Amino acid sequence: MPYTLTRRHALAATGFAALSASGMLAGCSESAGTEAGGSDSAAVDAKHQVTIAMSTTNEPDGGFDPCVGWGAGEHVHEPLIQSTLVVTDKDMKFQNDLATSYECSSDNLTWTFSIRDDVKFSDGTPLTAKDVAFTIEQVRTSKNAQADLTMVKGANATSDTEVEIHLSKPYNALLYTLAVLGIIPEHAYGKDYGEKPIGSGRYKLVQWDKGQQVIFEANPDYYGNKPNIERLTVVFMEEDAALAAAKAGQVDMAFTSATYADQTIDGYQLTSYKSVDSRGIQLPVIPAGQKRKDGLSDTEYPSGNDVTCHLEIRQAINHAIDRDKMIKNVLAGFGRAAYSVGDGLPWASPDMKVDFDLKAAQKILTDAGWQQGSDGIFTKDGQRAAFTLYYPSNDSVRQAMANEFANQMKDLGLEIETKGLGWDDLYPHEFSDPIMWGWGSNSPSDIYELNYSKGTMNYACYENETTDSYLDQALAQPDVEASFPYWHKAEWDGTEGIAPQGAATWAWFANIDHLYWVRDGLKVAEQKLQPHGHGWSIVNDVDTWSWK
Repeated sequence: MPYTLTRRHALAATGFAALSASGMLAGCSESAGTEAGGSDSAAVDAKHQVTIAMSTTNEPDGGFDPCVGWGAGEHVHEPLIQSTLVVTDKDMKFQNDLATSYECSSDNLTWTFSIRDDVKFSDGTPLTAKDVAFTIEQVRTSKNAQADLTMVKGANATSDTEVEIHLSKPYNALLYTLAVLGIIPEHAYGKDYGEKPIGSGRYKLVQWDKGQQVIFEANPDYYGNKPNIERLTVVFMEEDAALAAAKAGQVDMAFTSATYADQTIDGYQLTSYKSVDSRGIQLPVIPAGQKRKDGLSDTEYPSGNDVTCHLEIRQAINHAIDRDKMIKNVLAGFGRAAYSVGDGLPWASPDMKVDFDLKAAQKILTDAGWQQGSDGIFTKDGQRAAFTLYYPSNDSVRQAMANEFANQMKDLGLEIETKGLGWDDLYPHEFSDPIMWGWGSNSPSDIYELNYSKGTMNYACYENETTDSYLDQALAQPDVEASFPYWHKAEWDGTEGIAPQGAATWAWFANIDHLYWVRDGLKVAEQKLQPHGHGWSIVNDVDTWSWK
């Protein structure tokens, strides 16, 4: 499941043969570029360029437009072409980019940013606070924007170097969105901006051969440090094609998965990067027979589940998951146990961790009156402990994880049927049946949306005034670091919360390592925990990479 307010289907596949036929970097019939008008690979020394194979799903549907989905969309990442007001470092602390300072009003409803006065767009036009306000307004009012600015009432420039953002409610997590929301030029924004973007970031888009590749080159007018990698080429292909491209020596880096982890490629190392790309299932806490509106599409779907509505079932499930075994069997060891939607990030509570204890899980059920039948499956008052777990049919890893979970739950005494569907058929089950989701962003907003009573993705149908109060208090802190204890209390305050010893609204399985084949000699900079989406986040700091 993508980040916050977006959902997206996979794009069509691009084969290795198509890439080879195009000569990798050759222009194609359907191409778009900036005013640079294309790329001359001979102009950049080999020690200052890199070519990366990414999945076809990483080619942005709406082009390189932050007001659609670039950067602050499905796969959260720094937008490269555009500057942002702030950025996050590897410890998820905020650093200034366009902003020179910022502050929040005493009522927590107005954020004021002072911005640099030495920034130009790639067409030579100065960037001012009016462009920042225009970007915020464009995203806020657009039906196509994937960045969540629903809490923003408006933005206005009070001068060329100061902008105010007005909120309808306190929401300090806005800063995390602003850290990936690229600023666009008001004077040059139009319907074709996504194909021919003008920005003030580290790179310019110089060529886009749709369905095949995109080429970025260093922006000579960038106000920050000059990028060491002067050209970045990204080719889009399926996983087997990416592997073939690496074996042929045609890329410097290629995404892959645990499925291919047992292979070796001469001149390349298999490298893993830790992530908060988590897999888990929601456990509806209410009985069946109700309806609930989807927070994204406003469509009403059936809600509730007559098995998972029992607290003891949800708690037992959490205790009975052998996460280490699942990571070994499904991910070949390339992952780490997941207990929440943001493990390793400062808003994740250590109280979310639960140890594997099958006997304790069975005792939870027997103490609540469940009895095992001759087939080993628990029943209570005529209700069999059985349900269907759905997974996206185009995702072999989620399918394998679902089946591993079903096998483990059989040992507990639960009967789980697994079923794969396309996303259009999965969504009607989101409030009624566990689904194998993929989550994870560099923002605590996921905790809010998944667990707030009226959260847009409260698929567990969990409503609790105490939890809501903690979540609201977390967002109301003018100092982001002061919000962390409130996020923790929403998860578990010692008495109640969403944790496994509490409401147990979700069961989390694993955070999947992002795997890449990396050519020998390429020094990739230290990565912060990568969010959901195996792709663009790897190049957040590509400007600092180097060749030995």
